[in-house]
Amino acid sequence: MVKQWSPIGSDREWREQAVRKILLSSIFVLLLILPGQGLAQQASDTVAPERATGFTSAKRTETKRSMVAAANPLAAEAGREILARGGNAIDAMVAVQTVLGLVEPQSSGLGGGAFLVYYDAATQKLTTFDGRETAPMEATPKLFLDDQGQPLKFMDAVVGGRSVGTPGTVKLLHEVHQRLGKAEWASLFGPAEKLATEGFAVSPRLAGLIASEGDRLKKYEGPRGYFYDESGAPLKAGAILKNPAYAETLKTIASGGADAFYSGPIAEAIVKTVRDAEGNPGVLSLADFTNYRIKEREPVCVTYRALDICGMGPPSSGAVAVGQILGIVENFDLRGLGPQNPESWRLIGDAQRLAFADRERYLADPDFVPAPIKGLLTKDYLGTRAALLDGDKALAADAVKAGEPEWDHALLFGRGEALEMPSTSHFSIVDSEGNVISMTTTIESGFGSRLMTNGFLLNNELTDFSFKTHDGALPVANRVEPGKRPRSSMSPTIVMKDGKPLLAIGSPGGSQIIGYVAQALIAYIDWQMPVEEIVAQPHLINRFGTYDIEAGTTAEELAEPLKALGYEVKAGEMNSGLHAIEVTATGLAGSADPRREGAAVGE
Repeated sequence: MVKQWSPIGSDREWREQAVRKILLSSIFVLLLILPGQGLAQQASDTVAPERATGFTSAKRTETKRSMVAAANPLAAEAGREILARGGNAIDAMVAVQTVLGLVEPQSSGLGGGAFLVYYDAATQKLTTFDGRETAPMEATPKLFLDDQGQPLKFMDAVVGGRSVGTPGTVKLLHEVHQRLGKAEWASLFGPAEKLATEGFAVSPRLAGLIASEGDRLKKYEGPRGYFYDESGAPLKAGAILKNPAYAETLKTIASGGADAFYSGPIAEAIVKTVRDAEGNPGVLSLADFTNYRIKEREPVCVTYRALDICGMGPPSSGAVAVGQILGIVENFDLRGLGPQNPESWRLIGDAQRLAFADRERYLADPDFVPAPIKGLLTKDYLGTRAALLDGDKALAADAVKAGEPEWDHALLFGRGEALEMPSTSHFSIVDSEGNVISMTTTIESGFGSRLMTNGFLLNNELTDFSFKTHDGALPVANRVEPGKRPRSSMSPTIVMKDGKPLLAIGSPGGSQIIGYVAQALIAYIDWQMPVEEIVAQPHLINRFGTYDIEAGTTAEELAEPLKALGYEVKAGEMNSGLHAIEVTATGLAGSADPRREGAAVGE
């Protein structure tokens, strides 16, 4: 039997201490809000990350019929309530997202975008929906260049209207529900409307993030009046926060569908907020809302150890990069090596570096930039990439470059860099009919653009584009263009076994998402860890040469061995938010990442 690297010793003690510290406040929050209801890209981390300030135990939840795993207990409970009333996974998705947008507003919401991977039990079909934000039609490739043609400082670009793209989440929720939902659309907003009207207790995580924002969140009137008390102090954990504007917005969408968001007073208010943002106005227009479309796309799937790993293709780089990492390490015996062996992490780390080199060169919005997706994922190509790892030391920096997969296009694009903030939220849902949802949702940076209207924050998704327009004489694939969707690392994933769903998983975390999800899949498949351990295991990620390891965990025991292999090693906070549900022989098993405040609940 393979020895499992579970959160034992210092890791288990750390997590149990965290649980004890937060348990009373968590119970307090739930009693206040739910009486009588039970709960069954490079250097991006150095720029104002959404910190892992919340804790919950990495417990295993087992149910017979249905389950929701989400980043906040109130959101998970809202989804459970819809399922218990006879709704399906799509119905629960609407309830979960609308509550997350209220109680975890810094991570996702009506002002952002999302990617959905969905398995339909009736048709036994897997598909994906692209609700990514789009660049305004008035935007140009020089959107994030200053008067001297130099890229803006990252946070100077983020805060204000310049970074706001056309939101996609509301249209994704409505269009997918119209096709695949079961319950009445208007009935799905009750949990969020009630919380917004009656108030909810500010969670320790949200309170900590507000306090860490400094003056950025105070720059504009909306957030200043909402996230701070009358004295100007940031709201404390346990404070009761009401959001009547959000409740009214939900009522409007409940009665009028997506049209009520993409035309009329709500769209007009968003456009005005963006274009009037003092010091950093944007160019979003009503025409952008009129023209916005959800894209249904074929999932990107790879076979790994006889399982099909399926996820979101471009404009997300997630499924391609995760698939490449798995396809490279499949050439090695990770099960035999085990999770405590530095050799495992040499192989995984350099596989990640090679995948990121291809990602930077080839992947962007497929409606603007053709990409060799099939070529990047063939066994032959990944075999040639794996051959680069045949040594016994870390790959030299000059050996980590984009490969040359089979492709019937000439390469017309250069390499670019884009920062992705480690924010976002992920939730997984399985209903009693066997439908499965894996959805990653975002407003990009923590608190997005720091602009707020109608009770919700607006995204800063456009900063996921490369600020640089050209790489020498070649245009950068992920540069800004009108109507284009910025590249993402979001990796909502469904693992299939013999044509049936086995595992739904995903995570927030900026460009680290790819590593979080790939590591969780390796732990689940190769090291045979249960769901509660794959979401809690210490993180080790290498995207660009430096090995990031999770501070305060047993991952630090690998620091010196990794240095001996030739890596620079940096210990720090690794703010994932993995939420996983496994389909078992007897029902369902799920777990929520202990680094956040989530829960897995069900019937």
